[in-house]
Order: sequence, then C-alpha cells, then structure tokens
Amino acid sequence: MSKNFDVIVIGGGPGGYIAAIRAAQLGFSTACIDDWKNANGGPAPGGTCTNVGCIPSKALLQSSENYEHAGHAFAEHGIDVKGLSLNLGQMLARKDSVVKQNNDGILFLLKKNKIAFFHGRGSFVKAEGGAYEIKMAGAAEETLSAKHVIVATGSSARELPGAVFDEKLILSNAGALAIGSVPKKIGVIGAGVIGLEMGSVWRRLGAEVTVLEALPTFLGAVDEQIAKEAHKLFTKQGLAISLGVKIGTITPGKKDVTVEYVNDKGAAQKAVFDKLIVSIGRLPNTNGLNADAVGLKLDERGFIAVDGDCRTNLPNVWAVGDVVRGPMLAHKAEEEGVAVAERIAGQHGHVNFNTIPWVIYTSPEIAWVGKTEQQLKAEGVAYKAGTFPFMANGRARALGDTSGMVKFLADVKSDEILGVHMIGPMVSELISEAVVAMEFRASSEDIARICHAHPSLSEATKEAALAVEKRSLNF
Repeated sequence: MSKNFDVIVIGGGPGGYIAAIRAAQLGFSTACIDDWKNANGGPAPGGTCTNVGCIPSKALLQSSENYEHAGHAFAEHGIDVKGLSLNLGQMLARKDSVVKQNNDGILFLLKKNKIAFFHGRGSFVKAEGGAYEIKMAGAAEETLSAKHVIVATGSSARELPGAVFDEKLILSNAGALAIGSVPKKIGVIGAGVIGLEMGSVWRRLGAEVTVLEALPTFLGAVDEQIAKEAHKLFTKQGLAISLGVKIGTITPGKKDVTVEYVNDKGAAQKAVFDKLIVSIGRLPNTNGLNADAVGLKLDERGFIAVDGDCRTNLPNVWAVGDVVRGPMLAHKAEEEGVAVAERIAGQHGHVNFNTIPWVIYTSPEIAWVGKTEQQLKAEGVAYKAGTFPFMANGRARALGDTSGMVKFLADVKSDEILGVHMIGPMVSELISEAVVAMEFRASSEDIARICHAHPSLSEATKEAALAVEKRSLNF
C-alpha cells in the first residue's frame, strides 16, 4: 500500500531539501527521498554540495590557507612559528566533521518542518489517476504517491574516455577531497572552479601541481581583465598552468599516472603524476530515475527538459538544479526549488538568472554577477567601466592581502549596472551588494553615493562605482 503525499521530492541536495522545506511551509504534505550515505551507511542529505563539493572543499581551503599563512605570512605580523608541521589526518577529520554537522542540520530541518524523509533511491513507477507512483529502494522498499513530483537528483563528475575514476590514482572531486597523504606531484585536468580550488588546496600543503586546460583561454567565463589577473597571481603562487593542451593517452601504473598530451605549440609532452584530478565538467544524474516509465523527456545532453519555470513535459512533474539547464550552482538550485514550491501553491515563484552570483574560492577569491566586458562587446552594448585595486584599500592593507580589484560595468546612457567583477580578499561576501543592486536595477551612481564603513573591504566596491565616472577618491 502506498503512502500518499501532496509533493514528493526526489533528491536531498540544495535544490531538493530546500524545495521540500518551502513546500512544507506552504502547507503541503511533503516527502523527500535521498540516497547519500555517510561512512556508517546512515543518511547524509545535502547532495554533492554538502558531501563531496561546496562544504568539504571550503573546509579544506580554509585549513590549507591557515597552514600556508602559518608558514609564510605570520612572520610579517610579528608571529614567529617554529616547528610547523602538517597533521593531514586531523585536517581531513575536521573536514568530515564539518560535513556531518551540515548533514545533521538538514535532517533536523526536515524533521522540524514535518517532512517525511526516506533514505534510498527514488524512481518513477507509473502515472495513474492524476498521481505519480514512486518506488523508494533502500534498506526497506516503500511505495509512495503524490500529485506533484520535484526531481532534484543533481549531477556527477564527467570521466575522460579511457580514464575511469578509481579514486586512488585518477580522482574526481570526491577523491580529491580525501587524499590520505600529500603527493609530491599532482596533475589536474581542467582549470575550472573544482580544478583550481583542489589544485590550490594541495599546492598549499606542499604538492607540485600542474593544471592542464584544453581551452586556449584561462577562465573563459570570467571577465577577461579579472581572469588575466587571476592567472598572474596563481602562477606566482606556484600553480603551473598550461592552456590549449590536447590530452592523449592516460596510463595508470601501480603508484602513479602517466599523461601524454600535446601543448599549445603542437609539441608532444609526457608527465608522470602521483595523483591525477580530473575536473572537466559534470553530467546530470538521471540513471535509475526510470524516466521512460512515465515518459519524462530528456534533452540531447541527458538533462531533464524543462521550460523557464522548471516544468517538465509531464503535468505536475518539475525538475530543478544540476539535472536541468543553467549553471550548476547550489544557490541556483535552491532558488529554483523555492520557486517551484511556490508555483505549485499557485504563487509566482521567480528566479532571475541574470543576477545569479558566481564564486571561485581560491585565494584570492573570484566573484562576479552579470555580464562580462567581452560579452557586452560581443552584444554591441555601449558601456563604461570603473576599477579599483585592493592595494589602495586600507582594510586590505591591514589584512596583509592587497591583491586584486573590483570592477563595475554600467550602461553608457542609463548608468544601470550591467556587471560587477571582483578578485581579492573575501569577495565571495562583497558580491552580494552587487547582486542586490542589480536586482533593483541600480545605477553605478547609486552605489557610489551610499556610505560604506571605513575601513572596510566594501569601500573598494564604492570606489569602483565612483571610478565609472572617473571620480575615485582613494586611487
């Protein structure tokens, strides 16, 4: 006999559990199915983000940055560290503890909102009588049914042909977060967010890191001026970055991996690494969903086909997050999850894709929202730009971290902010002001005339806005 609900959410990652919470807040009886397991086999909701993505990577980035500061930056502050040593086991244990705290927090939220949680894998069985029957396969099988189903099954790392993830020598993001000892040499294929963040972690801890990127440009989605600054700074830190490479044969041995490739000048190269991290994008998780049973349509790339409101081709079946079109970002998934729950309730849920912020948590951090300068040029939009370096910011000097800048792009006629791009200390936090400004269609002058606390990093945002009209006060 099936258990009946108003809404069933398949997937407990950022898109799924948030959708379930919002649905419950709106008065729907709600179930959430998720099959992530912790080390003991128990439930570990939160998806890739919490378990092997955003949360553990930030924990290791923070720990590794602390280690690097203790070894190199503290002396300038008058702090002498002697006998510095790395306890990698404790660092990884702390990372795992942070993940568990988040897992437990999500389970608490589901319980608090009276959401029925099922630990297992959800799949479609049939559509009948205006409802969908869902099989939950876990320690015990359950049959659930609901009028509305939200699919939030996320994504998984894409493998290179001929380089299967064994998570020992050839690593996905999951394996890259759990290396038991610092390798001498690490190769990273893909200079995207995951590649740069993981490369930064292990470089700080003592590995020699080589990044191989197929594209001829570095961080092509980032504003070109910001990307060039990032390339310069990362190279100076010790990341060896090769662009425009063509990966050939990858041969794992007993203790190392050999990568053959052609560099941007057409010369054949061979490199041997102790570990190889492959970060070349992600694929939507639709295997096991049994989409054919109900005729759920997938697009040519395997994503669930949805319209602008996250509706699938089936009545009352929705999909959000990494499993649908758009950027694979946890916060994008959350916004879609909330919007879908509100649409089910007859409200007007809204997601503005033009104001979704992006962040790369390297050091310095990179963050942006809106259009890049190269996009505006390609679209023929007349714009004006203003930049301000953190080198001229008092708080950045006091922190001892003056690398990077803030950059504003505004419409020539209306002065409406079209994009804001940052590289520097804590810009993951600073970007929120730009998101709010753009959501309210503010002008650069609006930000330039708002009082910002002194001394603060946020003054760089104000100064960059002032620079749009060439009237920066501190540079």
